[in-house]
Amino acid sequence: MRRHVRGGGPTTVGAPSAQLSRRLTHADLRAVPEARRELRELLRHWGRPGRSDIAELLTSELVTNALVHTDRDAVLNATVTPRGLRVEVRDFVGRRPRPRVPTADDGTHGRGLVLVQALADAWGVRAHGVGKSVWFELAADGPDTDGV
Repeated sequence: MRRHVRGGGPTTVGAPSAQLSRRLTHADLRAVPEARRELRELLRHWGRPGRSDIAELLTSELVTNALVHTDRDAVLNATVTPRGLRVEVRDFVGRRPRPRVPTADDGTHGRGLVLVQALADAWGVRAHGVGKSVWFELAADGPDTDGV
């Protein structure tokens, strides 16, 4: 697992952006809590209360999907600016993900993209020559989300 963080410190108005970039090794689910921890550090001084919690949740969903539903490595990129956060998880499989309504038989599976769709300010899928990126954005000044 390689990680690269640029920038750092508080992200206040007029401050430059900060970035996290990390290669995720195929089927290494230890990368999920590690990615959450690294994102939490990146977002330590960012946004309204609760926004970082949502960012961590959505990032872990996208990372988990990339590691569980593909047979390849993935790449996590997060960019935080005073205005917002953009997280992309790129994998190297062209099959497009689709949100689906989970059933009671699914246990905890099938909820990742439904959560992203419900909680992100924007999200989508971008095709690449090989593979795709699933991304979401959160505004720093989004609604107060205490209790999420």
